[in-house]
Amino acid sequence: MFSVFPINGGVCAPLGFFADGFSSNISKKDALDTAFIYSDVLCEVGAIFTKNKFLAAPIIHCKAQMDSYGDDFKTNFVLVNSKNANALTGKSGVDDVVDILEYLTDKFPLISMPLMSSTGVIGARLPKDKIKDSLFKIDLTKKDSNSAAKAIMTTDKFPKSIAFEVLLDSGESFKIGAICKGAGMINPALATMLCFITTDSLVPKRDIDEMLKIASYGTFNAISVDGDTSTNDTIMLLSNGKSGVYNKEAFMFALEQIMQKLALDVVLDGEGATRVVAFEVIGAKSEEEARICAKSLSNSLLVKTALFGCDANWGRIAATIGASGVECDMSLLEIYFGNACVYSRGEIFSDDIASKVLKNDSYRITCNLGVGDFSFVAYGCDLGYEYVRINADYRS
Repeated sequence: MFSVFPINGGVCAPLGFFADGFSSNISKKDALDTAFIYSDVLCEVGAIFTKNKFLAAPIIHCKAQMDSYGDDFKTNFVLVNSKNANALTGKSGVDDVVDILEYLTDKFPLISMPLMSSTGVIGARLPKDKIKDSLFKIDLTKKDSNSAAKAIMTTDKFPKSIAFEVLLDSGESFKIGAICKGAGMINPALATMLCFITTDSLVPKRDIDEMLKIASYGTFNAISVDGDTSTNDTIMLLSNGKSGVYNKEAFMFALEQIMQKLALDVVLDGEGATRVVAFEVIGAKSEEEARICAKSLSNSLLVKTALFGCDANWGRIAATIGASGVECDMSLLEIYFGNACVYSRGEIFSDDIASKVLKNDSYRITCNLGVGDFSFVAYGCDLGYEYVRINADYRS
């Protein structure tokens, strides 16, 4: 058995990890736009990336490094910039990453096999000279996870950071921490979403890859803000093993808790969002059909706008289910807003109570397809005027 306790420190909470944010003047002078995460010993590293076929340059570089070295690849440093995605920049974009990282290792001999991650505007070359000129600001002794979290934000309204200490019954313990950014262009297949997780647990490489895949399924891959999938989505886990402690069950639990909290923070911070909604599909023919249906609901613009207007328009819910392609039957379907049933197997009920539910900051919409025993929960938010305002002048 084990116990999990929230602690301060974010990515700096685990032993041997350091982080900070600083300005490279990428878009606005002196604004935080660059962060680093550093471990004083080499880390096992695992990552999962966007399924968008147009991978950003830092992901292309990262995958090439990992593929080249295989399970022997280790790093102790990640450099992250916001305000520029370095995506759709061709071979030049990858060359820019290589140039920056080579310059970095020349300046800091303690840094080994660094990786880079980026987020921001697509289709513009990195201002690599500005970034290189700012690297003197890196202090490998700094432990400021909050500053790092702020530096990777784009349209986010708040920084996202979390850490746990996990205490085993043996008295041994390890720590795990994370920072994340994301508010728009969120339909994780993965979410423009970045998440960096650090731990001093002695996690084997094979378990890192397995657990990231499992944990992402019901967390980051279950959320949507606007149904768009970024070119830069990344979840990265760095394990330096400095605690010397590992328990797979305990680590998996803590990892899922961290990713669930940060995923919901992304939805809560959705551009212009005023409420968070859980779309629960039950009674599906298979888990995959439940997932497809729930994600269709969380992505539907007509559903999202109805939620923004607190309109219990269950007809949009039903129409989206019917269009999702999953097995369903209107004579078996049930729809609930919170505990208020608005439609049950062909019978229509008053939506007065349901309309009151929709005025809450968060709630659950449950849809029982009545054709099987499988379920899935996707998470989304409403969509209003502010989303249009933010994205109409995103490059301004």
